Amino acid sequence: MYAAIDLGSNSFRMHIGIQDGEAIRVVKSTRDPIRLGAGLDRKGNLTEQAMQSALDSLARFRQTLSAYPLDAVRVVATNTLRIAKNAATFLPAAEKAIGYPIEIISGEEEGRLIYMGVASTLAAAEERRLVIDIGGGSTELILGKGYEIEQVESFSIGTVSHSLSFFADGRIDAKSFDAAILSARSHFEDGTEPFAPQYWGNAYGSSGTIRALGDAIAKNFLGDGKLSVKSLQALKQRLIEFGHVGKIELVGMKADRAAIIMGGLAILLGIMQELGIKQIIPIEAGLRLGVLWDLQLRATPRDRRERSVRSFIQRFHADEKRAARVAEIAGVLYAQLKPATDAYTRYLFWSGLLHEIGMAVSHSGYHKHGAYLVENADLPGFTTREQRIVSKLVLGQKGNLRKLNGMLEDPDFAKAVLALRLAVMLMHSRIDALLDELRVKMKSRIELEIRNDWLSEHPTLAFWIGKERGWWDEVGVEFFINAD
Repeated sequence: MYAAIDLGSNSFRMHIGIQDGEAIRVVKSTRDPIRLGAGLDRKGNLTEQAMQSALDSLARFRQTLSAYPLDAVRVVATNTLRIAKNAATFLPAAEKAIGYPIEIISGEEEGRLIYMGVASTLAAAEERRLVIDIGGGSTELILGKGYEIEQVESFSIGTVSHSLSFFADGRIDAKSFDAAILSARSHFEDGTEPFAPQYWGNAYGSSGTIRALGDAIAKNFLGDGKLSVKSLQALKQRLIEFGHVGKIELVGMKADRAAIIMGGLAILLGIMQELGIKQIIPIEAGLRLGVLWDLQLRATPRDRRERSVRSFIQRFHADEKRAARVAEIAGVLYAQLKPATDAYTRYLFWSGLLHEIGMAVSHSGYHKHGAYLVENADLPGFTTREQRIVSKLVLGQKGNLRKLNGMLEDPDFAKAVLALRLAVMLMHSRIDALLDELRVKMKSRIELEIRNDWLSEHPTLAFWIGKERGWWDEVGVEFFINAD
């Protein structure tokens, strides 16, 4: 059983689901419309009131989570926490409130997860499709075929910000709507070519805003009853006739949704006009369902992170045999070091595979170049935090240890760093021996037991072990060698 929590700019939402055959069945769904995106002040900081509302909501979610036997939980935050200047200050309190780490995902990763959720719901495996998701703070366009994603683009325009910009006083008129639509079109005009109608067969709308627009059209008998430009224009005219947010009365529309529906409507009309889309199909799937599938797939060989790493190696033409050898040795040594948990095991394996990608930039300082590439690249399936962990391991594979900035205080991370450094050292010294001939321990000090003839047969090994002792000594860790 899995839980996916989406900290969006308009609402905090949660799905709890369980795999049921070839599908994931949602057994609990919760929505809290706290409008976090409206809680940013003029300096781009979340206000105290907005943060407290968010913490209260997360505490309620935690209480709900406690009633279920969960195998994994993933909490993702989107645009508002991507742009809030005080997000780093807020996150520790938020994580304490929900009881789980919170990952601020990129717009591109958000788009991929949205597409996963949509693709898992649609049966047409060969269908070429466009998925549109209009969130509170950003809008994602995703092009794909079946389960495969071909193009993702995230645009920094969403229902909350757009509604506040053009309908801040609650007044609804034709002039404001036209300006809002024109502004929306300006956001998309330079990025829509890859999503043109000739590249897909059907367009789907996955967000709550698009489903709300579809419901409003269908239940209030507007236009042709479908989510078409004609129907959206009819809805726009009906909203103008109401004249004010407080006067909106549409069958099936909740009061909290009515407050931001104008921004969403303007954005959707802008997209459809800019791309020439005639009709969109609303679908009850998206980010949270995608997160649930991602959690389930992480326990299988279909883990997208594994595919991302393999693709990254090929993109930068790293030596796959050397990479695999380092990853293998590092894993064996890490097991010898007996970490308290397996939290870093997969990150260590991936860092071993990626340890030489920086050579595509320069052989000098390749570990620094590799760390930068890993941390800043678009790696599908990885969260920002996960990429940072792998990046730090790649950075720490050689040279001084001070650059790891206190991360060695985590004993398991320190053991992962040691395992990788030793693996790289053995590979570069061309030692292809049985690993049971080398033993390593790390408690209050590092104890390395190796065969004495290794030192005589591989002079560079003795040199690098000597350097290694000095680097660990600089961070207060004694390095003891027993060669027999």
